[in-house]
Parts: sequence; C-alpha cells; structure tokens
Amino acid sequence: MAKVLIADSMSGKAAEVLKAAGIETTVKTKQSEDALCELVADIDGLIVRSATKVTARVLEAGKKLRVVGRAGVGVDNIDVPAATAKGVVVMNTPLGNITSAAEHSVAMLMALARNIPRADEKLRGGTWDKKSFTGVELAGKTLGVVGLGKVGQKVARAALALEMRVLAHDPFVTSERAAELGIELGDLDTVLAEADFLTLHVPLTEATRGLVGAEALAKMKSSARIVNVARGGVVDEFALFEALKDGRIAGAAIDVFSKEPTSDSPLFGLPNVVVTPHLGASTEEAQERVAEDIARQFVVFFNEGRVMNAVNLSVTLDRRTEPWARLAEKLGSLVAHLADGAVRRLRVGAYGAVSELDTRAIAISALRGLLAHAADEETINLVNAPVVASERGIELNEERSAKARNFASLLRVEAEGEGPMRSARGTLFDGQVERIVAIDEFALEIAPAENLLLMRYPDRPGMVGVFGSVLGEHKVNIAGMAVGRKARAGEAMVALTLDDAVPEAAFDEIRKKVDLSEATLVRL
Repeated sequence: MAKVLIADSMSGKAAEVLKAAGIETTVKTKQSEDALCELVADIDGLIVRSATKVTARVLEAGKKLRVVGRAGVGVDNIDVPAATAKGVVVMNTPLGNITSAAEHSVAMLMALARNIPRADEKLRGGTWDKKSFTGVELAGKTLGVVGLGKVGQKVARAALALEMRVLAHDPFVTSERAAELGIELGDLDTVLAEADFLTLHVPLTEATRGLVGAEALAKMKSSARIVNVARGGVVDEFALFEALKDGRIAGAAIDVFSKEPTSDSPLFGLPNVVVTPHLGASTEEAQERVAEDIARQFVVFFNEGRVMNAVNLSVTLDRRTEPWARLAEKLGSLVAHLADGAVRRLRVGAYGAVSELDTRAIAISALRGLLAHAADEETINLVNAPVVASERGIELNEERSAKARNFASLLRVEAEGEGPMRSARGTLFDGQVERIVAIDEFALEIAPAENLLLMRYPDRPGMVGVFGSVLGEHKVNIAGMAVGRKARAGEAMVALTLDDAVPEAAFDEIRKKVDLSEATLVRL
C-alpha cells in the first residue's frame, strides 16, 4: 500500500480522496526541515501547497519517495532539479486556480482603474473625497495580455465583454486561434507600446524573469497601468518602483512578489499602487479544487501507473505509446547486456506506423532500459534517465520514418561505445504481442523473456541439439528458441528463452562442446 504525507494545510477533500482509494494518508503540517526529513523517510508521495519547502535535503531523505505534488500551479518551493536527478516526479494542478486567478486579475484591473482601495481607506477614515480619486474607464482602452494560456484567455474574454481592445503576445498561439477569440496578436514591443493596461500571465522561468524591467517600462505609455497576478520576479519591482515614482508609469496592481511572504516593499509606500498578498488562488472553490485535483492525480499515479501534470517529465506515455515504450525499454536493456565496454551513444529508430506516436517517449524508454542495466542509481525512470545519461556522457539520437522494411512498424535500438556497435530490432504483433526480430545482423524472431540466452557459434549440423541436451542435463527448461544466420555454414546466433537462469557449469560444458564466439545471458 502506498503511503502519502500531506504536509501543508488544505481542504480535507485531499485526504478523503486518497483514503477512499486505499492509500495510507497522514496529515502533518507546519514541520521544520529536520522534522520533514524524518517524516519522508518511509513515504511514497508528498503533497504540499506553498508553505513547505521541499529541499534537496528533504528529497534525499525520502528514500522511497516517488512523487511530490503541489496543490496549486507554482512549484517555486520545490527543488525540481534535485527531484529530477533523483527520479522523483513533481506534479502540480494547473487547472484548479484558473477561474480564481483570472477573476482576481480582473478585480485588480478595476480596483486600479477606479482607485478603489485608496478611496475606501479615506472614507473609512472619515473623509468624503470624490475629487482625489477620479479614475479611468476600461471601455475603449487597449488591454495588453502577455501569455494567452487558460488564465490569459479568460481575462481576455472578460476584457472584450467590457468593450476593451485586446492585444496579446504569445509566440505559441496562432493567428487563427487569436481570431477565434477576437484578439489581436503582436510582438512584445508592440504590446508594451500600445497597452493602456498590461496584464501578465506567464510562469517564472529564466526567460521570463525580469521580463518587465527598466527597458520594457521605457517602451510603455506614461498613462499605462500594469497588473501582475502571475509570478513574482516576472516584474522587476525596483525598476517598477522607480518608473511609478517618477511618473513614467501611471499605476500598478501587484499580487505576487519576488520574495514571499513580504511585508516590506518600496511599492507599498506609493499611492498609485494596489497590492494584495498573493490572493490569486485564494477562493474557497479553488482551494478545494486543487486539493481534490492533486489527490486524484496521486490515485491515478499509484493505482494506475499514469503520470498527470508532471512539471519535470518531458514525456508521458499515452495508451497507444505505452506498449511500444515497454518494448523499447527491453531492446535498450538487451543492447546494454551485449555491449562490450561503456556505451557512448544510443540510437533509437521508429519506422512505419509507430513513427506517428510520441517517439521521444519511446527513445527515452530505450535509454531507461540501457541505464537500468548498468546504473548504480536506485531509480531510473522517464524523469531522470536523460539527466543520468548526460552525466555519464551518453548521447541519445532519435530517428523516425514512415517507411519500414518487412513490418508495419519497427523499432531499432543501437548502442555505440568502446566496443563494436550492438543492435536489436523489435515489433508488436496486433499492437500488443512483443517480438524481437533481429539481434545485430542476425534475423530471428523470439518473444522477450526474463531469461534470454544468446550464443554465437559456427553454423554446423547438430549444434542446437547440443545446447538442448546440456541445458536439459542441468534442469534448465527451454521455453522458446530462434536461430538466425548470415550465410549457410557461416556464423549463426541462437536465442533461447529459459524458465530459469543458466548455471555456470552449463556454460562451461557448452563451451567445451561448441566453439562459441559469444555467450550472453540477458535478464529483461
């Protein structure tokens, strides 16, 4: 039974969903790093919100840890590179906060346009002051939207309903999609120059850190106002402070900060700034939704073996790709057994109909099979296989083509390194039945098995009988056999699937009776 720790306060719905699925669930919040390290030593999954810091030390202490889940979008409090190196999946819940974040963006937009916080404060202080708080209308103004994901699109639709012109920048949105939404597209400089209001909806990455800094602010109208309910750090807060103080920007509404929590920012002292303490996702509905979402993702992960919304997994396996990925992993393991010396390059080819699937996932699965044979890490999976390969100097090359010789679909895995190149090819019959159809230059057909004995020998009459009789004498049962050869009376290869491992004494006896050029027991 999987064990999950919920380390931050959240809706009780998360624990309910996990327990109903048969997952042992513990809730312990507000733990120090030392206490958390002790708690994670024996758990399989960890769920947090934003308070708990999942550091490299915590990850290292989680010897059985397989997945960390963030009930929310941002994973700034999780050391994602350390998790990736350890093979721990990091999930978030990107859909749970969409409506709340979009609505808060619109609320901040209106509060900024109509000076609502300052007017409220002054009236509560006993002063009726209409003249000091004259605002601006949104209708007829241009809203610049940077990032047209789900939140950005919701904000854009709200702005259109308010009769605003929406001008957006998102390099991943096509002009056709923008036209469907009634939105104009432009490059970032155009959006900055034309926006009366600018709203940001991008994650915090190295590319977006400081996106709105001194240079960007200089391109904007002095009457422009900025709304950031995305991520702290996307806006350079010091540059924004200077621009607001000098009157080069008219106003700003900020919900997120580069350092959180914070109660000390130069922005707090400016009258033309509206601030809130990261309330974008703070609605009852969003809190319950993200808690339930992450719990359901954990249930799918532990009970079905599927990964949803992983932020550190470059590939995921859908139901069509999964059987090919399993075959690729076995082919990768096979060539790893055969390789003589360190492997420096793994080539993975997908030909025929399989080339239309996610061949990147298939290639990484083959890499996983290669590394699992030789790596000393406890876990090699789709998360950390590329990282481990890079550390070991192994290059992964991919190839695909709609054409396949002799088969409707074919996978080929080749390992190059210190020794001769070794290769294996395989296919699926009826989309499910695995078959190895070639090893190196020998064409043969055999099902992968836990114990696969490969031997190269001179092609002479009676050789197969020798193998069978020796193995029989040592109580090793042969479940399947395939023989391939390059030419008559040349070199041949026999592949035997066995019910049991081969004792060394059997190998010695075969070698005495047959001039073997190679004998390898492959454990798949």
